[in-house]
Amino acid sequence: MSIDSMFVHKMWDDNELAKMVDGGVPFPMLSDAGGKIGKLFGIFNEAAGVENRGRFIIDPDGVVQGYEVLTPPVGRNVQETLRQVQAFQLVRETKGAQATPSGWQPGKVTLKPGPDLVGKVWKEWKTDMAFD
Repeated sequence: MSIDSMFVHKMWDDNELAKMVDGGVPFPMLSDAGGKIGKLFGIFNEAAGVENRGRFIIDPDGVVQGYEVLTPPVGRNVQETLRQVQAFQLVRETKGAQATPSGWQPGKVTLKPGPDLVGKVWKEWKTDMAFD
């Protein structure tokens, strides 16, 4: 969502995003003309008439699970956003029985939260989750 019109979004998706992400972004882009939603989330810059780059991951219950706010000169990573959505989906599907460590990818090792994990995350990380 941005203050840009749906026409600008279409041009951006067709001419930019589709070249970065196969098939473009797999979710609808919304227009926040006037910045009403941006104001609610605290990312609308009234003086400049623009929104900072905010990314909010909201679960089906309407709870914000993750967010990132960047000033306009710094770009976001669409692949990282999709990875985080997949991680939140897995945690939700397992009702919290699995947790995803930093950099987790679908199909990779997850953690089982609980007292037995305390002080041992590094062992799991070192053996099974080293950076690829």
